[in-house]
Amino acid sequence: MVAPRKAALAEESAEVEVLFANMEKLKTLTKKIQGSLTRMETSGKSVAEAIGPIYGNTQKLQTMNNNVDRIIEAIDRIRAPLDQRGSEERVINAGPKKVGLPDFIASLDRTTQALSDLKHSNLRSNQQAIAELNSLLKRGTKQLEDVFKEILREDARAVEPLHYITKQLPFPALPEDKISRLRTINAHISASVAQISQTDLRDTPTIKIYADVRGDYISSTIRNLAAACMSTAKKTTVDALYRQGTNGIGTYAAGLEGLFVAEYNNVCPVFSREDWPRVYSQTCQGSLNEFAKTLRELNNHVKANLITDCFLAYEIIDIVSNLSLRLESNTGQLKQPIADSLKPVRETAKSSLRKLLDDTRNKVVTLIALPIDGGSSPTTAEMMARLQQMTNYLTPLSSILISLGDGGWSSNSVASSNIDVGADGRELFVHYASEMIETQLKELEAKGRMLHKTRPLQGVFIANNVAVVDRMIRSSELAPLMGGAGKMVETWRKKGTTMYLEAWREPSAYLLDVQYTNRGGRPHSGGASSIDSTAVVKNLSSKDKDSLKEKWKSFNTSFDDLIAKHKSYGMEKEVKAHLAREVQTIIEPLYGRFWDRYHEIDKGKGKYVKYDKQQLAQTLAGLG
Repeated sequence: MVAPRKAALAEESAEVEVLFANMEKLKTLTKKIQGSLTRMETSGKSVAEAIGPIYGNTQKLQTMNNNVDRIIEAIDRIRAPLDQRGSEERVINAGPKKVGLPDFIASLDRTTQALSDLKHSNLRSNQQAIAELNSLLKRGTKQLEDVFKEILREDARAVEPLHYITKQLPFPALPEDKISRLRTINAHISASVAQISQTDLRDTPTIKIYADVRGDYISSTIRNLAAACMSTAKKTTVDALYRQGTNGIGTYAAGLEGLFVAEYNNVCPVFSREDWPRVYSQTCQGSLNEFAKTLRELNNHVKANLITDCFLAYEIIDIVSNLSLRLESNTGQLKQPIADSLKPVRETAKSSLRKLLDDTRNKVVTLIALPIDGGSSPTTAEMMARLQQMTNYLTPLSSILISLGDGGWSSNSVASSNIDVGADGRELFVHYASEMIETQLKELEAKGRMLHKTRPLQGVFIANNVAVVDRMIRSSELAPLMGGAGKMVETWRKKGTTMYLEAWREPSAYLLDVQYTNRGGRPHSGGASSIDSTAVVKNLSSKDKDSLKEKWKSFNTSFDDLIAKHKSYGMEKEVKAHLAREVQTIIEPLYGRFWDRYHEIDKGKGKYVKYDKQQLAQTLAGLG
């Protein structure tokens, strides 16, 4: 057992020794490997240090090559406009007529682009080239402006405005093909000018050219209508009232409107939207100035003939105000300059209302005589004719009256600075008309008291003038307006009637008798048929009979005298009928009663009782 054990231990010991021997070999190998790695690392560093500078230099060379390529490309781009200048100069110098408008415009556009490129290069060496291209572009743009002007002038000959106004035709517009060419030219000129100009120009040359050419066309077309306004304003009869529509201002305004609307339709397709207001206002400015001048001259004419021609001022306000509103609706412009041109006429129209009232008063005050037969004063018909004329201009008058304020037209009144925009202009006109009528009748009443010696004649005079007022209201457009003025008219009519009837108190008094109830008993109340005139007269005393005879005589004398005077008065038809009815209402009942009781005083001989009841009724009826 011991021997096998020793053999086993010897074997294991041998294996351990082999293991230790192998470990020694491994250590030796590991050292060799570490030494090799160390040497390789040292060699790698040496290689990297040797190759590094060479690699860096290669990258720098590649970057430099790329930069050189870019510089060459930039130089080529810079040289391109310069190389192009020669070919474009030949085209531009040849002109649009020779090379054709499309090719000319194309060349101009290329030149514009070349100039833009040079300016963006910002190289000092290009300044000479920029100056040369600027000069070239200016020449080309000027030639294009000339073409623009020539196209416009082809349709700039004045037309006959009355042909289009009377036939209600639209004024001629520029042909579509020309509008297209003008639009193209304007666009290219605008681009060229933007490059040439050192500042931001609001108006391009095409705007000025268009405004000049088309503005002259409008002014020359409308010039005769402006002259016609002044020729039709001349008066053939100094004191004649202006009649609506006789002046040429309506035709003038219609012509302006037609031309302005047509021109707006020309401007819009040619120019850009932001340029429309400037182009349109500049184009119309000359004719607007002429229009304003015409209005000033008409205003001077109106002021020189204010009482008769103030109606022309009202007509101008109406026509021109409507013109400005329609143009504002159709074009969105020109409202303000037209309104400004109207201001002098409006001020004159305002002043006319006070002047008319003053004239109404002064014409009566300065009268040195009245119709001797009590006829109406011509001043009343004149005053009413003015009011009738005013109804033709209620719209402008309403505006004027509202601006003055109620009562602001009176000479002793100060108009309120706060305009009541909600006021009823028609109602204010009624107030104004009523004041004018009242002024007229008051002054006539005072003048009648001064120049007519008797109350009946004064009454007839007032009644006649009231009749003229009433008739001229009813027979005109004043009727629906002045319905409320009837009370005033009726008051004056009653005043005239009362004054006239004062004279009839005398014959009426003769028909009033005193009845004595202790003589022959009370009269029966059964009416005329129950009265026995013979019995009544028989019961009278001699003194009463004599008194009765005197009454009959006095009545006859007074009655005949008043009948003769009545017939001598100059009465308006309605006044004559009215006063006849009033007299008949007073006299006929009194006379009938008196005749029934006392006609037997002369036993039918007619010595004292001149009229029976039927004869008196016929006489009174004849007064109407």
